[in-house]
Amino acid sequence: MTHEKLAAQLAPNLALLAALREMANITRAAELLDVPQPTLSRRLAALGSALGAPLTVPHGRGIRLTRAGELLADAASDALTRLESGVRRVLEEVEPSSGHVVLGFLHLLGRSLVPSLVRDYRAAHPGTRFTLVQGSRQNMLDRLRDGELDLALLAPTPDDPAFESSVLSEQEIFLSVPSAHPLASRDEVTIAELAEEEFVLLEQGYGLRQITDALCAQAGFEPKIAFEGQESDTVRGLVAAGLGVALLPHFEPGAPAGVVEVPITPRAGRSIGLVWRAGEPLPPAVAAFRAHATRR
Repeated sequence: MTHEKLAAQLAPNLALLAALREMANITRAAELLDVPQPTLSRRLAALGSALGAPLTVPHGRGIRLTRAGELLADAASDALTRLESGVRRVLEEVEPSSGHVVLGFLHLLGRSLVPSLVRDYRAAHPGTRFTLVQGSRQNMLDRLRDGELDLALLAPTPDDPAFESSVLSEQEIFLSVPSAHPLASRDEVTIAELAEEEFVLLEQGYGLRQITDALCAQAGFEPKIAFEGQESDTVRGLVAAGLGVALLPHFEPGAPAGVVEVPITPRAGRSIGLVWRAGEPLPPAVAAFRAHATRR
């Protein structure tokens, strides 16, 4: 018999092996498992026959595991531990009030949107656990596609049949310039006027970088890159230091010291949306949080 077939035969008897190790007595093991002793004895004999070696030998008034039995009992204990952990996770997943949601999001959204969504949801579902994962837009999409995330808050939402999404809000994009910059006093500015400016950009893979590159391309130029970063707060800090300009959404509650936000014309913005894998049923806790976010 192949080891795969033996493993399949042993799988339903993991608890039997663990009970025999714990109780060292067939009668007490049968009581623990709530099965008749003759049934347990027959199953034990069948396993020994399939393996070609006994799993127990008499020991005083009870039994002890043979070397083969010990090896299998070790494996059974490990497997049962993992199975019990998996069962607990499944029970959490199917019960929204005590489920688990793995939510990915862009760094910028961690300032107010994500905390408020999670706070409001947990007010009604205090038992729900959240794992929060931050990263670039592309990183979040990759992890969502691979099943590492349940949901992701992204901007812009993907145009990809592998995903479904729901737009939650719109953000206007502004030009962020140092307060001493000549454009800081303007009521508005066109993207074409920025052709000779040095830009502070987010790295490739971030949604705002995609938007900036697209707006500049529409205006007929590629942005001159002074610095690249991974967080919009860092980008704003570099702008405040006079190291370049940037295209960013409005900073709440207001532009930080040293930075002026100037409207651009024509107006540009981005959609913030909740994204999930298309065509897959969601665990109840995840579906409930999605409904909460989209209602809001």
